[in-house]
Amino acid sequence: MQSEEAYNFVFKVVLIGESGVGKSNLLSRFTKNEFNHDSRTTIGVEFSTRTVQLGSATVKAQIWDTAGLERYRAITSAYYRGAVGALLVYDISKQLTYESVERWLKELYDHADPHIVVMLVGNKSDLSSQRSVPTEQANEFAERKSLLFMETSALQSTNVEAAFHNVLTEIHKKIGSKQMTRGSFSNASLTSPTPQTRVYQEEKKPCC
Repeated sequence: MQSEEAYNFVFKVVLIGESGVGKSNLLSRFTKNEFNHDSRTTIGVEFSTRTVQLGSATVKAQIWDTAGLERYRAITSAYYRGAVGALLVYDISKQLTYESVERWLKELYDHADPHIVVMLVGNKSDLSSQRSVPTEQANEFAERKSLLFMETSALQSTNVEAAFHNVLTEIHKKIGSKQMTRGSFSNASLTSPTPQTRVYQEEKKPCC
């Protein structure tokens, strides 16, 4: 295992979307390569990390899994602050989860800087026989809103690595081109716990 000091950047990324679209399993598939068939509704916010290599840079991704249920909305909204990336997830087999995407996107931009990297994710591509959201429709929406787009299956581990990797790569590109700096994110901080490490996240670090 790599030591806690063996990374150059820390990126905070949030998973958002309706309850039941598979956010928690996307998180566990990416960070632990696990899938839980009996996954329960997230209460509040859960948090996990994984370190990845992007070219010559080592990045520690802090992934925050936010509850999709309405009653937790007030709790989770604060966690958008300081995020430099987001995966906005819907279920390709449930039209209602897609219809709420625009509302989730508005909420995200209400609490995060417009420079945040956002990917629209159509999860549960393994349920293609039950598809109710055409790929073309979602892709067109993503292009119109300047979002990245990908369909995934946490169950079959399809495109999960690629989705997270693409978001992290785009964040890294923006930092390299100076689009993300201390001034770009009003609620984010750039600190240096060690001379080698840059942290792109909210100032209040997680307690555990």
